[in-house]
Amino acid sequence: MKTQQDKYRKIIMLFVLFVLLAGFLLYTTCSLKTVSITGSSHYSEKELKQEILSSKTDGNTILFYLRMKYGRKTSIPFVEDITVNLVDRHSIKLHVYEKPVIGCIQYMGSYMYFDKDGIMVESSEKKLKGVPFVSGLDFNSFVLHSKMDTSQNELFPVILDLTRLIQKFSLKVDTIRFGSDSEVLLKSGENEVLLGKRDTYDEQMAELKNLLPSSPATDGKKLLINMKDFVEGQEKIVARPIE
Repeated sequence: MKTQQDKYRKIIMLFVLFVLLAGFLLYTTCSLKTVSITGSSHYSEKELKQEILSSKTDGNTILFYLRMKYGRKTSIPFVEDITVNLVDRHSIKLHVYEKPVIGCIQYMGSYMYFDKDGIMVESSEKKLKGVPFVSGLDFNSFVLHSKMDTSQNELFPVILDLTRLIQKFSLKVDTIRFGSDSEVLLKSGENEVLLGKRDTYDEQMAELKNLLPSSPATDGKKLLINMKDFVEGQEKIVARPIE
């Protein structure tokens, strides 16, 4: 007669065989073929895939899903979080949530990126496309993930507003520069645009969308476009060569 121990051994063996069979089927029938990524403006889909698909098990849809859902995720600069959605046994969708940055300053050869509250969110040797460089912002010290120590906190809402307008009107602005009296000057390629100091810059930036493409540097000369006293409907805007 079979003992109770034999029955338990048989049950265990059957369970192990079941797990092995399930694992084999999982590995052979759920190969990952498609990974689509949305939500990123700083990185291309190819760049993100190179960073995210880093484990030997990522060729399997289920294992990749479980790793992204419950495991330790790859740390990527400027990425706050990544959510994962299982589409089918061969496809995964990822959505990237980026750290909100409105500008950057340069320090010791690195670019220090900050958010709307002046908190340093990231440091990188790479200058991100679409994030303006800010000059004329004085600071005493800063620590990554902490608020910048500066007496010019009133400038952060201005930078936020200008960055919003730059993105809204798809302007090619490289630098936002503040003068000693907090007047704003923008740099767009070889040209400079004087905006002055005011409560809002919506009217100027809306006009600048039409003005910049028609104002290239001519004969190697850089142009200074003066919009300091601009009002809506103004037909003439002064632009002079920069010596």
